[in-house]
Amino acid sequence: PEAYQFAGDSKELTVLFADIRSFTTISEHLSAADLKAMLNQYFTPITKIIFDHDGTIDKYVGDMVMAFWGAPLDDEHHAHHGVLAAIKMQKATLKLSQAFIARGLPEIKIGIGLNTGIMNVGDMGSSYRRAYTVLGDAVNLGSRLESITKFYGADILVGERTAQLCPEIAFTFIDRIQVKGKDEPIAVYKPLGLKSKITKKEQDELFCFTQAYCLYLNQNWGQAIEYFKMLQVDYPQTALYQVYLDRIENLRNQPIAKGWDGVFRHTSK
Repeated sequence: PEAYQFAGDSKELTVLFADIRSFTTISEHLSAADLKAMLNQYFTPITKIIFDHDGTIDKYVGDMVMAFWGAPLDDEHHAHHGVLAAIKMQKATLKLSQAFIARGLPEIKIGIGLNTGIMNVGDMGSSYRRAYTVLGDAVNLGSRLESITKFYGADILVGERTAQLCPEIAFTFIDRIQVKGKDEPIAVYKPLGLKSKITKKEQDELFCFTQAYCLYLNQNWGQAIEYFKMLQVDYPQTALYQVYLDRIENLRNQPIAKGWDGVFRHTSK
């Protein structure tokens, strides 16, 4: 008991948000009882994965689950554990979705956002009801990252600090972005898995994308388009390349401001 406490504290933690995509559409085709049963079947294995990776469940809100690492027990590897949990959650959801489809239920897919930073953690609320939770800008950014997974066609997105704290995990750079309500741009990454298990095909894709992104930054639109189209042919399952092709098509037809740094500004939450 002396190893943890629920009083408010500010410390670096990792937060995770996971949301079922197109949940409104799914709910329209199920009765309230069937929807509740499906959510319970989804949350149970997802929660177990979070617990197995030393995470703390913050809350469930509809189809969303929020969790964090590093409190109430200290965890030096909070980011590493959070990212590994996210990867495992995606694998479990795929397996669960296949079982749902076999039973005539809708397919489910989830988007996951993780961010690491200084957060206020503690037992918060009112004199009537309190909850152990995390608050702060770093928490809000984690939620924003989850919401833009759909934009990039990514199943998991993590912030820059999260990737920095995970030297044993391989990441692919996705974009430099500025989210709505924030002035400072951040780099966003997608985890691929443990470096020891990355395939040569994944390494080749990372190398080619790095070259394509450099051409994009240098405003070498023609060559950048060639590279991104080549990546599309070789890796058709990666939706990110069409995002850049559309962006380049828009940029090449307008004057570029001096000092342009390639940052994409998201205007919606």
